Amino acid sequence: MSEQVAPPPAPDAPQSQPGVQAPPPAEPQSKKSGGKKVLGIVGAIVVFLVIAGLKFGLGTAIGNFLNKDETAEAKAGDCIAELPEITGTEEEEVDNAKVVDCTSTEAVYNVVGRVDGQTEAQAKTGEACEQYIKEGEDGYVFYSIEPGKKGYLLCLTKKA
Repeated sequence: MSEQVAPPPAPDAPQSQPGVQAPPPAEPQSKKSGGKKVLGIVGAIVVFLVIAGLKFGLGTAIGNFLNKDETAEAKAGDCIAELPEITGTEEEEVDNAKVVDCTSTEAVYNVVGRVDGQTEAQAKTGEACEQYIKEGEDGYVFYSIEPGKKGYLLCLTKKA
């Protein structure tokens, strides 16, 4: 019988038992860069602010700047400034229509009704406004509808 002598184990070396293999040495843990983490957080905040801005006002402001339709939000009870004088069944394109305060000297028409989801053909007939125009009143139809799409029409009467 022969005996073997081994040097004593190093103080931080794992003790091995006969027949049991020591686990492989652990690889050094990789550290995430603090700069990358900060950039990720800042990026998330910027994305959130952009989305919030678009959803809650910036989008409306940009949309209003690009789309100069100043009657898009008009509703019954509002007033519209002077429009071109139209007789009979004529139509005329208008670029400067706008909602004004009803006490303003610019106020010429009362909005007595608004109908959304109209095609251009429906708007041209003016039938949707018949329910808003009283007997004996001169009624006018103002609409903003892109060809092939749907839009709104405003039912107007001359301001007294």
